[in-house]
Amino acid sequence: MKMIAMKSCKVLVLFSLFVFAKAAEVYIVTLEGEPVVSYRGGVEGYEATASSDEKIDTTSELVISYSHHLEKRQDMLLGLLFERGTYKKLYSYRHLINGFAVHISPEQAEILRRTPGVKSVERDWKVKRLTTHTPQFLGLPTGVWPTGGGFDKAGEDIVIGFVDSGIYPHHPSFATHNTEPFGPVPKYRGKCEVDPDTKRSLCNGKIVGAQHFAAAATAAGAFNPAIDFASPLDGDGHGSHTAAIAAGNNGIPVRMHGHEFGRASGMAPRARIAVYKALYRLFGGFVADVVAAIEQAVQDGVDILNLSVGPNSPPATTRTTFLNPFDATLLSAVKAGVFVVQAAGNGGPFPKSLLSYSPWITSVAAAIDDRRYKNHLTLGNGKILPGIGLAPATSWNKTFTLVAANDVMLDASVTKYSPSDCQRPEVLNKNLVEGNILLCGYSFNFVVGSASVKKVSETAKSLGAVGFVLAVENVSPGTKFDPVPVGIPGIVITDVSKSMELIDYYNISTSRDWTGRVRSFKATGSIGDGLMPILHKSAPQVALFSARGPNIKDYSFQDADLLKPDILAPGDLIWAAWAPNGTDDSNYIGEGFALISGTSMAAPHIAGIAALVKQKHPHWSPAAIKSALMTTSTTLDRADRPLLAQQYSGSSETITLVSATPFDYGSGHVNPRAALDPGLIFDAGHEDYVMFLCAIPGIDPHEIKNFTSSSCNSTVGRAYDLNTPSITVAHLVGTQTVTRTVTNVAEEETYVLAPRMSPDIAIEVDPPAMTLLPGGSRKFTVTLTVRSVTGTYSFGEVLMKGSRGHKVRIPVVAMGYQH
Repeated sequence: MKMIAMKSCKVLVLFSLFVFAKAAEVYIVTLEGEPVVSYRGGVEGYEATASSDEKIDTTSELVISYSHHLEKRQDMLLGLLFERGTYKKLYSYRHLINGFAVHISPEQAEILRRTPGVKSVERDWKVKRLTTHTPQFLGLPTGVWPTGGGFDKAGEDIVIGFVDSGIYPHHPSFATHNTEPFGPVPKYRGKCEVDPDTKRSLCNGKIVGAQHFAAAATAAGAFNPAIDFASPLDGDGHGSHTAAIAAGNNGIPVRMHGHEFGRASGMAPRARIAVYKALYRLFGGFVADVVAAIEQAVQDGVDILNLSVGPNSPPATTRTTFLNPFDATLLSAVKAGVFVVQAAGNGGPFPKSLLSYSPWITSVAAAIDDRRYKNHLTLGNGKILPGIGLAPATSWNKTFTLVAANDVMLDASVTKYSPSDCQRPEVLNKNLVEGNILLCGYSFNFVVGSASVKKVSETAKSLGAVGFVLAVENVSPGTKFDPVPVGIPGIVITDVSKSMELIDYYNISTSRDWTGRVRSFKATGSIGDGLMPILHKSAPQVALFSARGPNIKDYSFQDADLLKPDILAPGDLIWAAWAPNGTDDSNYIGEGFALISGTSMAAPHIAGIAALVKQKHPHWSPAAIKSALMTTSTTLDRADRPLLAQQYSGSSETITLVSATPFDYGSGHVNPRAALDPGLIFDAGHEDYVMFLCAIPGIDPHEIKNFTSSSCNSTVGRAYDLNTPSITVAHLVGTQTVTRTVTNVAEEETYVLAPRMSPDIAIEVDPPAMTLLPGGSRKFTVTLTVRSVTGTYSFGEVLMKGSRGHKVRIPVVAMGYQH
């Protein structure tokens, strides 16, 4: 058998030499045979390298020898198939997958596909590189999904409810024709509305519930059935996007403008989606509709509730932020066993900008992940100007003439429109634009959303331009420029000084007559390839827009004894499904996917990961799931340096990076793999939350009874003693002792407690070590003493190191005051 295979290879080699003319591309090839991480023996002469705890000692003799064996086999395969010099092997993968990356022609890729022993051959950027690239960034495919039976079982039978702008059910991210059939979900009782136009149900087995709530919006006169749809259909895009991030199908190709940007996947690709539409395109939503939606979701039996929605400002009708109808509804949801995730808000980087306050909710801040898109414009004078443009390059080794929109106007149109922002092709002279690069100006219309980069690219294309440049000449503080995928070469020069260099070069190179008309266009340039991402080690970082703590307990902005946000997750430039009729972003009208940012995108990452935790530990309380996510999170980036946060530098509007604190990231950036096995949890239930409310000074016990149906008992505790996986004392006078209780969810283990705090506040823990039996609980205390009053918060942590390798960490935050 082997001989036959070898002979056919020889024939293929000759064939491949004749066809190598086609442009080579990078492919990732996986082969049969286990990688180091999962090799349990079976190849003669090589002992098993996989160990039960998935840890690999890459320096061990066994691992080195087995990985050499894999690499040799990979090289031999390539050497047999192709002549030397017709391919270039770039990487050998041996530890996590068995395969390699190779630069070859499409024909050679086809030969590889047909070769025995080859499992898959994928063109490079198809391999989950960009699109909702966050599953890879978070280590889900290798670290988490396999433990739950693979992506096709990840989140099985967990129902995630989305209170959002609806869903576009025909999107491939929610389709069921290519998946294992879905059975009924035993405990879910939601209903499915029909599409009023097609009369078809909006459910399909993946989507198990679809309802819309618009009574309050209709009563207020805000609801317009023509664009808001009196059904769960997404009229905005946002709802489809959040649902796909949490639970979209795995491996959905993201195609736009003829380019494939990779493949999208939700965090829990097998989880079910229940839609509760309460947000609308033009006006957002009304709390009455939102509360109705939450109530219905809990009644229907969702496991997890995702709220990429929050109040516009702290509620001013109640004495405390924690006791508004919205938060009280969520408290009941948690009492019913539902894990509730809420976006922290997009008012960053300013302090106290959070819109998610309560301890029973998991409030999620937004991080930038490791993927950046950069592009550049090369001018005829040799200068290279950086910018952003998710776009193909102009022809290789060729430069093109630059023509400014202002110089190619059709005379009649001058007065009526601002032609420089290139939104209207009919006002520009096609004869002068064709075959050149069109130079446009970034006007205020882009800021307010009446102009879009998508429209610039459509204008340039319809006039026959080879590409476009959009120059930003002045910018308001905090303007965020996101790359927009376009089908023709294009770039936005976002740095005002670089735009000036471009304009100066253009003006010097362009000769004009005495009236100012152009005699000849002599400025030239070329646009680079912006389609490939650059992966950075300096990730994650807290995104500029992500809302910051401290948390507030009332609408006079008094600090609360409770840390918010709780956790950090990717929320910047996330690729996911979009509703083609959605207009939430003018750059994605009519598209099936969108690349957008917000804490709205961070929350469903946590909802999907919580589904994986819930799948593994079906009987855990919402507080236990939240604790598992928080205590296992990380405060270090990919390069093992402390997390940084985007911030404004001084009075200028430039963005800089500063050391991040728990007010930026809560407990840290989510680590899904560790969350499945946290060791210890900080549990809490409804009674604990009521006691927390009763401990807030100045709160009316009748109000608490109204909202929670529970009474305060006479012995009022202290808010900071609520059993959360964080400690916050907003007003520390002298010495205070805080109590926490941990419960062991693993085998018997001994933990050593190590406290750390900045020097203005002394910290002690008692006991210094403790042993817990399986299921056992133990109390410990943390004593904080003011050493010096600085008028600023001090940050620290308590790290619990287990004898079996568990690490449990909680942040400690306090501000010292004089007696």
